[in-house]
Amino acid sequence: MTTRRIGAACLAMAAIGTGAILHAQADQVAALKQSLQQGLAKARQYEWIETTVISLKGEEKARTQKRCFYGPDGKVQKVSLDQPAKPAEPSRGGGRGGRGRVKEHVVEKKKDEMKDYMERAAALIHQYVPPTPERIQAAKDAGRITVTPQAGGPVHLVIAQYLQPGDSLALDLDPAAGGLRALNVHTWLDKPEDVVTLAVQMNTLPDGALYAAQTTLDAKAKNITVVIQNSGHRPVAK
Repeated sequence: MTTRRIGAACLAMAAIGTGAILHAQADQVAALKQSLQQGLAKARQYEWIETTVISLKGEEKARTQKRCFYGPDGKVQKVSLDQPAKPAEPSRGGGRGGRGRVKEHVVEKKKDEMKDYMERAAALIHQYVPPTPERIQAAKDAGRITVTPQAGGPVHLVIAQYLQPGDSLALDLDPAAGGLRALNVHTWLDKPEDVVTLAVQMNTLPDGALYAAQTTLDAKAKNITVVIQNSGHRPVAK
């Protein structure tokens, strides 16, 4: 066989290999989209309890619980299950009252800043969890998805720039059912240097309803960790 023919044969084999890879990627993406659509549709029939724990430098600072369910508009509605906080008693610092009030003001300001940060972080979480079939399709069309089958394990799918420049969304898929097992997010809040990571454990109910069992947000720049657990699922009363 001449050098030219050998080269042509190699190119043909490479084309076949590339075509097979692209076909496998398309199959995995299609299976993921179908699994999400079916699992999330079934999840709308349930209500559950969301427990959120916020820690600063490893020390728990706040814990809240909310009853969650899907509203008529398809968005998750949340009702607080926590007791209203008691109003703070006025300080009795005598002659040092002025200094005490200044300290209280500083503490309250830090609390407000942390609350604002956490509200924005929570909003960011919900833009990634769960991923939407529409964004996945858009990423596929733009060529921003890579699929890596792992021998004897889950299929690893990575989406670059899922939501914003420089971020990534990695998903582990069940190779048999195409279901979503877990996902990990590397993103940022406010500016690229303000890195935020998410580690999400996905689970399904007996009927196939898909939900995020536990989400852990780690904002190293702020020394803040947030753990959100969803549990106690039960059918919504009709």
